[in-house]
Amino acid sequence: MTRALVACLLASLPLGATAHDLITAESAQAYLAAVAESQKAIASKEPAAKRALAHLDLGKTLDEIGELLNRDLAAHGKVQGLPSNYLVAELRRQGVPLAWSEKQRRFGANTQDFEQALGLAPRGPHAAEAGLRLLRGRFYDSFGSDPLAADEPWPRLAAQVALAEELSTHDLPDDAREEVEFIGAILHARASLRAPDAASRRNHGRKASEAIAAFEARYPDSLRSAVMPILRAALQRK
Repeated sequence: MTRALVACLLASLPLGATAHDLITAESAQAYLAAVAESQKAIASKEPAAKRALAHLDLGKTLDEIGELLNRDLAAHGKVQGLPSNYLVAELRRQGVPLAWSEKQRRFGANTQDFEQALGLAPRGPHAAEAGLRLLRGRFYDSFGSDPLAADEPWPRLAAQVALAEELSTHDLPDDAREEVEFIGAILHARASLRAPDAASRRNHGRKASEAIAAFEARYPDSLRSAVMPILRAALQRK
């Protein structure tokens, strides 16, 4: 389907049908154009850093769409409106389907593009942002209500721990640093429960305890600090 035909189909949607939708015919068309632009750059022979940025932009666009659709799901139990449903179908047809968690019944983070961005330019100017989005996406999609009861294989968890440690060495904005340290404490606690050997479990338990104490000292007024005693109690019950 050509972009011109897509634009015609979206423009033909009745205005009344989209008046209360989070995604309109116009915004759906803009999203599809942005996705096409990113795909073009990704498939080009541009330097790795530029293709990495295109992957980052694509992942950000898809995540923005997913967040809007999740608001629809939370409010109505389904994706509302012709533009939204058309956008979901067209993204799938173009080979960039939105990530979907059947277990949580919601759209997840499109982490594959952030992983690709890091792989192409691990020391590039946008590596920290790609890494942060990859860390956040995989972390928040890995559990329901209990962050220690995550459903992920050990290699994925170990990679997440390493990514959190790597990001902590970057010059991050204050809010991003707090989030990375928060996620890192939980990941070490998870690893202390699930690492494949006793030595690794002890090592991660020690690092988790240190991360918990450091977080409480550094961010005493953060709402996230309320999680730290829960993590400490879980470590003590091992």
